[in-house]
Amino acid sequence: MRTLVTAATGLPTLLLTTALAAVVCFWLLVAVGAADVGTFDRDIDLRAWRLGGVPVSVALSVLTLLAWSASVGAAALLAVTAAPGPGAGLLRLAAPSVAPVAAWPLTCLFVRPLHRLRPDEPESGPAADAGPDGRRPAARAPRTSRDRAT
Repeated sequence: MRTLVTAATGLPTLLLTTALAAVVCFWLLVAVGAADVGTFDRDIDLRAWRLGGVPVSVALSVLTLLAWSASVGAAALLAVTAAPGPGAGLLRLAAPSVAPVAAWPLTCLFVRPLHRLRPDEPESGPAADAGPDGRRPAARAPRTSRDRAT
């Protein structure tokens, strides 16, 4: 237990621990009713990151949780198995840096089925731009000064 606490509060992993604490506080505010799940939806579009279809808060919460878990797991594993030295120190620094990159594909896999729970969220891809009849709206030509005079 002491190894896990040390791994979670150790210097490189402490950044992800702080992010996870912020995520937990946000979800507590949502549970109390002081915040909404879709609070950040107007600010960020995650379709380019293949995380679209769910609220931003859900996607980033899952990413933070998975990155934190990977980082703490790697730090605990290194604390138990790695011999002290510069190589182990570099690995301890690299683990929190690699954890979000490693957690991103897993987050994409976890978020995809969650889209079915919130069908009112916009889908990602070309179908999202289509109108109710399934066709894309025609682009308007920009108005020129000659059009305004008539």
